[in-house]
Amino acid sequence: MQDPDWLIWAREIQAIAQTGLAFEPHHYDRERYEALRSLAARMIAAGGSAEAATLERLFAAESGYATPKVDVRGAAFRDGRILLVREVADHHRWTLPGGWADVNLTPAENVAKEMREETGFLVRPTRLVAVLDRTRQGHTPAPFHAYKLLFLCEITGGAAAPSAETSEVAFFAESELPDDISYDRVTHAQLHRMFAHAADPSLPTIFD
Repeated sequence: MQDPDWLIWAREIQAIAQTGLAFEPHHYDRERYEALRSLAARMIAAGGSAEAATLERLFAAESGYATPKVDVRGAAFRDGRILLVREVADHHRWTLPGGWADVNLTPAENVAKEMREETGFLVRPTRLVAVLDRTRQGHTPAPFHAYKLLFLCEITGGAAAPSAETSEVAFFAESELPDDISYDRVTHAQLHRMFAHAADPSLPTIFD
């Protein structure tokens, strides 16, 4: 499943505008790139629920050469059950703990930090399961292109503790996965993939 063509085109227009503005264009070219950025915002607003003005501000805050964002997610298990959290920002739907990667941290350090902050558990990332293009995974459409890095993690300490971002922390068997998943962040197919890799260490990392 892939994002709709109109969203892919709008993201590409936004990326062209952002990259063009990064190279200190001539005054008239700057105006053209800013017009393209505004057009991308209006296209996404027409096809979704966000307002064009909000998207324009979001796009204007991005600078430099446009590249995909990086989202890290961690799967930790206890007695064959996977650790999930309720995401406050998405109507308390369930997801793998994680979020946008922070600068100056490695991918593994990022996922360990996110797991600690969102669940209360200390973990050690043990295996990279997947590097996925978000747009091809069946997620809720989003303004920015992103890659998702999914890790298996071993719990080394701590205890379940919700945070400002999460309202509940719980473990689920594969046959008991909740229906109200935060499709902005994770899909049922990705959760089943984490169970498969936890059961069979010989499975290779998947990508794209």
